[in-house]
Amino acid sequence: MHNKPGIRAKTLLTIGIAAASFGAQAEEFMVGAHMPLTGAIARSGTAFNEGIQAAVDVFNRTNGKHTIKYVAIDDESAPAKAVAAVEKLAPQGAVAIIGGYGSNIIGPASDAANRLKLTYITAGGVGEELTKRGYKTFFRVNNTAGYQRATETLLKEMDAKSVSIVYSTKEATAELAKAVEKDMSAKGVKVFLHPFDPAITDFKPIINKIKLQDKSEVLMMSAYENDYVGILRAAKVLKPPVKSVIGMWSLAVPKMASDFPDLMPSVIGTAMLPYPVEYQNAEGKQFAETYKRMFNKEVDYLSQFGFVKATLLFEAIARAADNGALKAGGLSEELRKTDRDTLIGRVTFDASGDNPNFQQRMGQHDNGKIVIVSPASAANGKLKYPSVPW
Repeated sequence: MHNKPGIRAKTLLTIGIAAASFGAQAEEFMVGAHMPLTGAIARSGTAFNEGIQAAVDVFNRTNGKHTIKYVAIDDESAPAKAVAAVEKLAPQGAVAIIGGYGSNIIGPASDAANRLKLTYITAGGVGEELTKRGYKTFFRVNNTAGYQRATETLLKEMDAKSVSIVYSTKEATAELAKAVEKDMSAKGVKVFLHPFDPAITDFKPIINKIKLQDKSEVLMMSAYENDYVGILRAAKVLKPPVKSVIGMWSLAVPKMASDFPDLMPSVIGTAMLPYPVEYQNAEGKQFAETYKRMFNKEVDYLSQFGFVKATLLFEAIARAADNGALKAGGLSEELRKTDRDTLIGRVTFDASGDNPNFQQRMGQHDNGKIVIVSPASAANGKLKYPSVPW
């Protein structure tokens, strides 16, 4: 069973295998999640969710003792509904929560989880404020610093002399835009900032400023998938004289190419892996085979993030159950001991719950494929530059 973007709000998804066959010591543990399975960013929530489901399937087949029962609630990208989901899952027996998408959603949801003493892990919120609250229950596998390094490396490899940054005033998107502006300006790059309210849908005034005033070489979007569509549509009409268009999360994914084929050619976004992907290690191959069997499609980097964060959580649950720490409220302490190579690189957690090892890559849309083009040391194809969708 798997979710589709059209799933009705408040629908519950449950995946589990009865643990009785594993003997008297075997236990089944419930893990809850809140995800945007409908609405403007349902593509991202669905991809995360499918990766988590694949992790459940792999864990339940391979652990040999414990199993996971997974229950996901559609938060519809609404903070109040995300909080309600956490508060609903806790009394049902959830031992941990896997977070959704967007720092403005993850913040209040993880507040609720912390209040309820539930471990919370995410790959969908990179706002710096999330790790400054002093919570011992909060963990994430990615962060703004990893996206910033990837963006600045690409701009350096392009030898860009000027960049216009169009960014949403939401926490994470604004933080990234301002961090890139500060660093690139210090390196002599001319940077123009164009903030926009998340509610706007007409980007032509901003694009017109870039065309007539900025005349920059690169158009950068620090936003979300519904914003990208509006920005690119406006740019396709007005045709600013930029040499490249780059963006952040949820842009360099195959679903965007299939849904908006006229807007994506040569557009660049963060991507941990090319599409289609071919894994070389055993864990990657097992994930890809499981995902293909369950969803009849190739993995993308968001589903990979979902798989990684869920797998690390499930492994910590199993360890905590075996050493007696789970019932004593020691899951967060056990998860903090994590130190292993994963499909997104090495993951460890510092005192704030952040992963200091995270480093993103940049992928470029190319005829339905995603080609890793930066950093050059990790590229599996050549950067097309200059090249824009119009």
